[in-house]
Amino acid sequence: MPLDFTKHFVAVPTEFKLRNDIGCSWKVTVKLTNGRVTLDQGWATYAVVRQIKIGYMVTFKLLTPDTLKVIIFDEDGIEVVNKCGKHDEAFAAKE
Repeated sequence: MPLDFTKHFVAVPTEFKLRNDIGCSWKVTVKLTNGRVTLDQGWATYAVVRQIKIGYMVTFKLLTPDTLKVIIFDEDGIEVVNKCGKHDEAFAAKE
């Protein structure tokens, strides 16, 4: 997460909810490493479930202080839309 982005927070949350356009939500923890804020537990599983590949672009938009809207584009710039399938319930965000 760019440091310029984190200046918008009084305190950076310890957890974010990742949400897409079709209503799926996923929780990830946040970790401070070498002065940078990174998505930690839950992100690797999210990337696998959402089939994010090298060359894809992932955008984040802050919806609420602890919710990010995630849009994934493939290498051709086409939005990737995945259904809300079964995934690791440990990271599914409760609505």
